Amino acid sequence: MASAQAQKPNIILLVADDLGYGDLSCYGTQLVHTPVTDSLAAHGLRFTNMHACASTSTPSRYGMLTGEYPFRRSGTNVAAGNAGTIIRPEQTTVADLMRAAGYATAAIGKWHLGLRNETGRQDWNDTLDVTPRDLGFDYHYIMAATADRVPCVYIEQGRVSQHDPDAPISVSYQQNFEGEPTGRDNPELLTKLRPSHGHDQSIVNGISRIGYMKGGGRALWRDEDIADSIVAHACGFIERHSSEPFFMYLCTNDVHVPRMPHERFRGLSEMGLRGEAILQFDWTVDQLCRTLRRLGLDEQTLILITSDNGPVLDDGYADRAEELCGTHRPWGPWRGAKYSAFEGGSAVPFIAYWPGGIGQGGVTDALCSLIDVPATLAQLVGVSVPHGAAPDSQQHLSTWLGRDRKPRPWAVSMAANRLVTLRTQRYKYIAPSKGGPMITWGPKIETGNAPVPQLYDLSTDVHEDHNVAAEHELLTKRMQSLLQTITGQ
Repeated sequence: MASAQAQKPNIILLVADDLGYGDLSCYGTQLVHTPVTDSLAAHGLRFTNMHACASTSTPSRYGMLTGEYPFRRSGTNVAAGNAGTIIRPEQTTVADLMRAAGYATAAIGKWHLGLRNETGRQDWNDTLDVTPRDLGFDYHYIMAATADRVPCVYIEQGRVSQHDPDAPISVSYQQNFEGEPTGRDNPELLTKLRPSHGHDQSIVNGISRIGYMKGGGRALWRDEDIADSIVAHACGFIERHSSEPFFMYLCTNDVHVPRMPHERFRGLSEMGLRGEAILQFDWTVDQLCRTLRRLGLDEQTLILITSDNGPVLDDGYADRAEELCGTHRPWGPWRGAKYSAFEGGSAVPFIAYWPGGIGQGGVTDALCSLIDVPATLAQLVGVSVPHGAAPDSQQHLSTWLGRDRKPRPWAVSMAANRLVTLRTQRYKYIAPSKGGPMITWGPKIETGNAPVPQLYDLSTDVHEDHNVAAEHELLTKRMQSLLQTITGQ
């Protein structure tokens, strides 16, 4: 067999959901242990300055797959479960680039980027038009949005998996269907989780959701089995394509709400359901690694582990995450969390593991961004990015493989209110913005909003406590000008 270095590596881009920078034990937490993920970090490269494209899911994933900043495109806020496709078929995605290089491609797990041409016009009982198949993915087995949004079914190759013709599916984000119970009106039916704010509409599996749904029957998921189902289909794809290079965009539901991990994890974490969901994420990594080793693919597979945005504790369900968190800091050393313009919203864990191409045990603090996934992976597999495609993505393969520590010159990220922030290796700039200092719809999270420019020297002030904009007026103006050039505003 040819050496691993001479072959095109298999690539698994493993994206957790709402997993914080500080949620993995290799990033310093002591209240939950993730030994399998830690082992990959110990035998690969761990990044301490990787940034998501946004501090919420839909825009973060949009940027990661297309190489275009989400603020450039309208409709990239958090998508409803019946949203139309946000990535257009004419756009080039990282999956398109991998296919051009001869890779088999798959999208498995959370999607949350819309399906079909028009919002709210899906026929969930027939084949959907515009799915991941139209965006470069040969195979897909996905959740339309998130576990807290209807429809609570999987989509496989454009159709609802295990569709039940005796229970046709209807979905609405405007009004309920006659006779269907909701968490708001029928709390006695909430046998597993109750909402803490919002999330009180249609009930599936004893948990109320966002949006209204009727039908589903045997196609409905059981939350406790979501990780198992995602893993089974991921490992099945690997087995089917073990003799050719493959690229898999694999997105877990963990640790997004509603957190209801499999019963085998129950009681294993002092942090309750959220801690158990982190353990389940590590189990997912373990199952993948076992499959790769069994098939003799470990040496020739690049695994990239990251998260779509920063963490959140109470995101709509009374699962005691805040109460049981204790001294655990899911956002690590940073300020802010999911939704925020502060670093805790966009700073994410990132681990690169490839025995055939990355040395062991490295740590880098080079500034990096997930916007560079398309260009960097294209560089790895030797394919050119078409002119005009992935317009904001840059090639940083040497840094991602640990061959140098060259940082990105700057990185930008979009907060929940579409405020765009600018990072350099040393400084963070947040433009003046309207709005209050705290998220208003439930989570106890700082927005990062302020009526004045904010500049933080992260070399001495990781927590963004001391605004030095007034002391560095010229630098603040330069950062402001650079951000305006990047955004075109």
